[in-house]
Amino acid sequence: MNAPLSIPSPVFTGARLKGLDFANRLSVAPMTRISASAAGVPGERMRRYYQRFARGAFSLITTEGIYTDKAYSQTYRDQPGLTDREQAEAWRQIVDAVHAEGGRIFAQLMHGGALAQGNPHRPETVGPSAVRPKGSQMTGYHGDGPYPLPREISDAQIAEAIEGFADAARLAIDVAGFDGIEIHGANGYLLDQFFTDYSNGRIDRWGGDIVERLGLSLEVLKAVRAAIGPDVPLGLRLSQGKVNDFRHKWGEREQGAARVFQALADSPADFVHVTEFEAWQPAFEDGDASLVALAHRHAPHLFLIANGSLHDLARAEEVMEAGADMIALGRGALVNPDWPRLTAERSGLRPFELPFLAPISDIKDSELAL
Repeated sequence: MNAPLSIPSPVFTGARLKGLDFANRLSVAPMTRISASAAGVPGERMRRYYQRFARGAFSLITTEGIYTDKAYSQTYRDQPGLTDREQAEAWRQIVDAVHAEGGRIFAQLMHGGALAQGNPHRPETVGPSAVRPKGSQMTGYHGDGPYPLPREISDAQIAEAIEGFADAARLAIDVAGFDGIEIHGANGYLLDQFFTDYSNGRIDRWGGDIVERLGLSLEVLKAVRAAIGPDVPLGLRLSQGKVNDFRHKWGEREQGAARVFQALADSPADFVHVTEFEAWQPAFEDGDASLVALAHRHAPHLFLIANGSLHDLARAEEVMEAGADMIALGRGALVNPDWPRLTAERSGLRPFELPFLAPISDIKDSELAL
């Protein structure tokens, strides 16, 4: 494990999840890097990228979203996958490098659905309903113009997608050696498309109210749990905003959030990872509870990871006070991959610069020298 860092703050206390011990409460949030080969195989620069976070004393790293099948799941060109043994064995090199530095690493598994903009396996996209996604493709990720109109995904294709998550999770644990699995149910990708009212107009078992729309995520959790066994940490990432609809809020507000977190508490999940732009802010207009507080209130036995502009220590402590068990840093970790060490030593943090957000895994590598 990472050596304990000595500073009187709850973020530097130890934590435990499903038999895994963490030296502190600091993790790296999943961030899309599109730095694999065209065949989805991660390489040396990705190994260096992930290893430096563990070397900087982050106790947990969650990977970027990893695609799960060679059908509709790949979202971006040069995105890494976990669909075959070659990809899994390449991930093993990264996992081993993180472990060598004393860190833990979870694989985040995702399906792009209607937001896919660089999938070489299929010329069209699928979504819960034939509804064009809001916004435009992300040019920084090789996209251009509006998202295409997706085809409504069939029951057979839904079953294949669920199987893809399970197969990828099995490869992640059995071959690559990851410490846990996070299912990406956030930010507008396929599972979130099913969860969102305006993108899911289905009248079958996959549509309906907010908990019924969560149904596909729950089925994926069940399938993955069956694939990886009872002892591996498993969780779901949830958000309100999306990469293509930043200001979206759940229409069912706090009552709906309560039902969602209660359903997750009854699921095979061990943890939930909630992400907002500012994690301490009230989740809904005229409300006073953040999404973190709502998750803690309605699913108190789930390990709770919080993400959202928490690179200021005082804000991280505030969110822990609201119920978070672990703090996940995104852009704060990109700028300061040794944020835990610098903060514990009361050293100055590097200032943010826009190029750090470029979606590649070796941004500023030489300057950071980690």
